[in-house]
Amino acid sequence: MPPVVGPDPVKSSAETAIGCLLVAGSAIAWSTGGAFARFLDVSDNWTVVFWRSVFAALFLLCFMLVRDGPRGTLRLFRHMGLAGVGVAICFAIASSCFIIALSYTTVANVLLLQAGVPLFAALISWVLFRERVSVATWIAIGTVIAGVAIMVSDSLDGEVSPIGDMLALLIAISFATATVITRRKAHLRMTPAVFLGVVIAASVASTMAGEFRVSAHDFGLLFALGAINLGLGLALFVSGARLIPSALAALIGTLEPVLGPVWVWLLHNEVPSPRTIIGGTIILVALLLHLGWEYRRQRHLRTA
Repeated sequence: MPPVVGPDPVKSSAETAIGCLLVAGSAIAWSTGGAFARFLDVSDNWTVVFWRSVFAALFLLCFMLVRDGPRGTLRLFRHMGLAGVGVAICFAIASSCFIIALSYTTVANVLLLQAGVPLFAALISWVLFRERVSVATWIAIGTVIAGVAIMVSDSLDGEVSPIGDMLALLIAISFATATVITRRKAHLRMTPAVFLGVVIAASVASTMAGEFRVSAHDFGLLFALGAINLGLGLALFVSGARLIPSALAALIGTLEPVLGPVWVWLLHNEVPSPRTIIGGTIILVALLLHLGWEYRRQRHLRTA
């Protein structure tokens, strides 16, 4: 049996840095959703999901056509295989269940269960692929979950909705699964997969929406929600998640609930509560410390 050759440390270090930046960029894009949504006058959530998904699909299609050209885009769709279909289904489930879950349970409960995404990603990677997760990463995951718990503790009212909480748990598992697949199939570009995912979400929403007509004001906001918040976020995430360990990608993604209240504060002048600030600070410090540790580890690999 030939010896197993490990990845080139320099290349691995460069890819890790790029992957971290891309996933952080996706978290920044996704974090704007709450602030944009506050400006909407649409009362039907499924109408929001429909137009948001349509504009995200258009953005992702244009993104692929500009980056890869028509022939390259067709090639991406042909080569995404079952892994791409799996990622599409996962993102379609996550985006659809999010709206349904909010009609049964609170935003706080959804955020708290979504904080478990890094934990689920690490467990799935370890159980199925024996991808080793460092002790430092486990500590960071635990700290982030604690930070999110502190952030949402003001909103936890003790009411339990089995349906809502199960849907929120399904969101976390679906997102974690998509992250792991993207990492394991790093040689495939998953942009066509997330395009298919938002098309599926739009199709589902089209059967649930009460109406599709919106005002010009809401139309512009829905375009921003679709193209910037969802489309750009997905494109950045699947581009970066293929370059770094699944647990790390999911961990960086938890920047989203930290930055969300910041956008609401800047655009709506809603000052975050002390617990939100404390919890967000804990998450941010944990992520920065972990990324600093990862950077030093990669430097050590380069010099070893």
